[in-house]
Amino acid sequence: MQAEQLLYLSQADVEAVGVTMAEVVNALEQMFHEKGHERVEMPPKPGIHPGGGDNFIHAMPAYIPALKSAGVKWVSGFPENHKRGLPYITGLLILNDAETGLPLAVMDCVWITGKRTGAATAVAAKYLARPDSETVGVLGCGVQGRTNVEALNVLFPLKRVMAYDVNTEAAHRYATEIAEQLDLDVTVVEAPQEAVTGCDIVVTAGPILQTPHATIQAGWLDEGGFASLVDFDSYWHPDAMKETTKFCTDDVPQLRHYQEVGYFQDIPPIHADLGELVTGQKPGRETAEERTMTCNLGLALDDMATAPLIYQRAVEKGIGTWLPL
Repeated sequence: MQAEQLLYLSQADVEAVGVTMAEVVNALEQMFHEKGHERVEMPPKPGIHPGGGDNFIHAMPAYIPALKSAGVKWVSGFPENHKRGLPYITGLLILNDAETGLPLAVMDCVWITGKRTGAATAVAAKYLARPDSETVGVLGCGVQGRTNVEALNVLFPLKRVMAYDVNTEAAHRYATEIAEQLDLDVTVVEAPQEAVTGCDIVVTAGPILQTPHATIQAGWLDEGGFASLVDFDSYWHPDAMKETTKFCTDDVPQLRHYQEVGYFQDIPPIHADLGELVTGQKPGRETAEERTMTCNLGLALDDMATAPLIYQRAVEKGIGTWLPL
């Protein structure tokens, strides 16, 4: 850090620093270990909802002493942005010096949000999915459909992806990109059930909705399957969720907060949060047959585990623009 200056990192800068998905997955597992031992600070994220509907802008502060990371992300999600040619998720992250409180950096958070969300699915899957999982079903072929498979590919011997999207053109673009990027066999399917039944891991990554469309029905998820609900419970019928042996989340207090404002009105009992799984306080998968599920809400801790990697690499490589405080 230069005296009385902060580093500004654009979206292109953040991508250019070269932090890998494997590094993000490792950082998040470290963070969840700290969270499991209650050595982090993260209040529930407050939000506003400009324009109503399912639009949101959230403030997400967190502090991870072990990583010397403190800061806040100001992130928005506007489901109709695609009609304007704009991304669903946008925002900025401020990283502070944990010793002085001074801002170290302001960085675009689109790359961070995409990668850390996928990484959280991978950490959950490490403890809840079968280790020999080869086939992933993806419902929603946007950013999260990509980063979740990328992260899972770090930890699992993936071979096949079954891709579904209401926009068939988007699904075919996705199939081409993922096949080239990860050398996987990607099949575009016409019906949602084809991206659930027969899959070892299922990722639902559509827009987050307060009123679920509940497309996925009971009986679709095979015995032994693991599902990651990136879009909250938007894709899942309550009866399908209740077939799971272990329903987990990344943070129980935050999930309870969302219930108070109208989400998650009919979900199974919570078995554990990811901190409890990573530290061994609660068991993960115990048999090959049980169905398991996580609904990760997206934590400020995820962002603050990732941001120092980006900042340190940017300083080392001379990437970004220094601005006066």
